Amino acid sequence: MSFDIRPAVPQDAAAACEVLRRSIAECCVLDHRGDAAVLSAWLGNKTPQTVASWFESPTNVSLVAVQDDAVVGVALLTAAGKLALCYLHPDALRRGAGRALLARMEERALALGIKTLFLHSTATAEGFFAAHGYRRDGNVRAPYGVDTVLFWKPLALHAGAPDSQRKRFCNCSSA
Repeated sequence: MSFDIRPAVPQDAAAACEVLRRSIAECCVLDHRGDAAVLSAWLGNKTPQTVASWFESPTNVSLVAVQDDAVVGVALLTAAGKLALCYLHPDALRRGAGRALLARMEERALALGIKTLFLHSTATAEGFFAAHGYRRDGNVRAPYGVDTVLFWKPLALHAGAPDSQRKRFCNCSSA
């Protein structure tokens, strides 16, 4: 399948928000286990207005995967090298959109001088990131009540693991 991977713009926010909300609610059941309180906390900041603000931030790199004029994936990288979002619409799973988004985001990170990416993966996405060369580095409890796995990946030769301060969730990205 072919996907157009392009920079996200504020006009993509509503569609990207729908991708985020559906992906979390429908694909991440292993993580939220149907717990309404966890789901509410996780989805709490996934509004079109908030997503638009993430896309507008000059410190973030935001990409969307588009197929047939519909946004089917969204990824967001912070200036600190954190892949804060990498989500797909449930209908786009296992069709190459995630791989394409991740590859393009890694290219963008390198172009910006980021030598190591890190992320907090759900149990649902753990296998995906491991299959793409990300290394496990412990478990972290997300502020919304889900256990996550810290992953990191060196993008450049001689790149090291992220420093211990960045391994923790912070409130800086709200993602």
